[in-house]
Amino acid sequence: MDFKVGQTIKMKKVHPCGENRWEILRTGMDFRLKCQGCGRQVMVPRKLVEKSFRGFL
Repeated sequence: MDFKVGQTIKMKKVHPCGENRWEILRTGMDFRLKCQGCGRQVMVPRKLVEKSFRGFL
């Protein structure tokens, strides 16, 4: 899968704030994602992102 910084993706599970749209801030072995609902930033392993990825927005 080819992810680029700045893309917005949809994930399988929703964030506790109720949003499942995330902006990619950093790629590599770990991804830094920013929730589009509340603005929280999280570091997620690449394998988990690829597993729960549902599409680009």
